Amino acid sequence: MNKLSNLPLVLAAIAGIAGVARIHGFSTQPSSTSAASSDNRDALPSRRNFLAVASSAAMLPLLTLTSGVPANASGGATAGKYTTIPIAKRRYYGRVQEAVHEFLLMAPAVIKGDLTDATVQDFFDVTKTVVVEGKKKDINGVCTKKDGDCKSTTIFDSRYNDMKTSMYLLGNAFRINQTKAPENLPSVQAAKKFFKQMNKFELIVSRDAKSAGAKAAEIYANALDCLDEYLDLVELPPTDSGHYDKEFSTSVGESSRIT
Repeated sequence: MNKLSNLPLVLAAIAGIAGVARIHGFSTQPSSTSAASSDNRDALPSRRNFLAVASSAAMLPLLTLTSGVPANASGGATAGKYTTIPIAKRRYYGRVQEAVHEFLLMAPAVIKGDLTDATVQDFFDVTKTVVVEGKKKDINGVCTKKDGDCKSTTIFDSRYNDMKTSMYLLGNAFRINQTKAPENLPSVQAAKKFFKQMNKFELIVSRDAKSAGAKAAEIYANALDCLDEYLDLVELPPTDSGHYDKEFSTSVGESSRIT
């Protein structure tokens, strides 16, 4: 804001001070030495009023200087609009996009009715996907742990389980306030519709992978529709865009843009 724009308010404040001084009979000129002590005592309340008004007026320029600065939300009711969504994108976009990539890789095998294919089996294999990569616990090769255990621990899970977690957390971020329950968010509802279909598909893969091809294909197609609905709600391209033909890094990204 241009500092000169505060000038009318400052002048108005000065004029207000002068007006108060006149109303209460207080002069800004030095008082005469011949004034009676009784008059000085009577003027004390007026002087107090003058000082109160002057202090309030002095704050006006400070208030007007800050009034034109927009405030960015750092949490609370508008956290979803200004903070939560960008952070969630950086955290979960890579994981969701890689999961969609591997989900689409299953399509040829599902169409053929071959649920024993590696692309299908690996998607649900809890030993195939690195969820948390192990980190060294030693310092310059020296273990400082009391128990002497400085081995890195890598946590594995299935791509599908990680997909469920990341889709839910990303969908939960797409809110404009913190009062709405996650279950009432359209993005979370779409994610749960997808999970419902894929849970059925996973059950078939684990129990009847060799003879349930047609049924599995129907469930997969339904899941695909639900997934496209979800992707649209979390600002990601649809499954038929060609965007998911490549692999994606699942580490936390440096930006919230689509990679």
